[in-house]
Amino acid sequence: NKKGASPERGHKMKKFPVAYQVYSAREEAQRDLKGVLTQLKAMGYAGVEFAGFYGHSAQQVKAMLDETGLTAISSHVPFQSMVEDMFGVISYHKAIGCRYIAIPYLDEATRPGSEGFADVIQKIYTFGQLCRTAGIQLLYHNHDFEFVKLSGQYGLDFLYSAVPACLLATELDTCWVKYAGEDPAAYIEKYAGRCPVVHLKDYVGVKSDRQPYALIQADGQDDATAENDAPFEFRPVGHGCQDFPSILQAAEASGAQWVVVEQDLSLTRPPLEAAKMSIDYLKSIGASL
Repeated sequence: NKKGASPERGHKMKKFPVAYQVYSAREEAQRDLKGVLTQLKAMGYAGVEFAGFYGHSAQQVKAMLDETGLTAISSHVPFQSMVEDMFGVISYHKAIGCRYIAIPYLDEATRPGSEGFADVIQKIYTFGQLCRTAGIQLLYHNHDFEFVKLSGQYGLDFLYSAVPACLLATELDTCWVKYAGEDPAAYIEKYAGRCPVVHLKDYVGVKSDRQPYALIQADGQDDATAENDAPFEFRPVGHGCQDFPSILQAAEASGAQWVVVEQDLSLTRPPLEAAKMSIDYLKSIGASL
């Protein structure tokens, strides 16, 4: 475990603005979104990344952000929702001041290696152009299933080579990069200049045949549950197997603007308690503003 590793000698850790993926505390947010935002601000988070808005209008969400002093840095929008209402999605996110919209997940019929993937690339190209015109940057948030080979390269790399960087930037999820067998820091460096937002996610365990992640679906329901018996568990940042000093150094060198804490499931403590452990760890290594 390298979680306590120190930065290279003579290198002062950059302080990043840290956002929290609200999906990590989705049940609490469903009950009281403003209460969750208020707690996150008190912990030291500078921003949030949404994955749905729990029935609130853009005006209501903007008011909550203004009152709490948080920035809506990015938002995960189900791919099908993007496709069905491209202009509506952009309009909502412009209204709350959101700079980035991320594609969070592709189902089996549309992910790399499927027959539907070519159509996905075309739709991403179209939506990316609309976002750019509106002053928003489209991102792609990976899991591990993009790490299948297509034409001699990973599906994730194939996607990024197929769509211009100005239309699609990366939101590398460091958990799934490592889970897939690659080095998260090296992968961030590979996309230097194209990685404005980096997902910080920690875990313990090994790759197995079972999918360990809770999937963001259009209906907002989880596809995985606490009964998951795979030898895998999400942990607060700094409390699992990830080497975050090296990840954060790579993020700094590669031009990342924000880092986002995400913990899909918190089995042994309330999600917001885990959120505080994550931000406290980032403060302890000098990485949080």
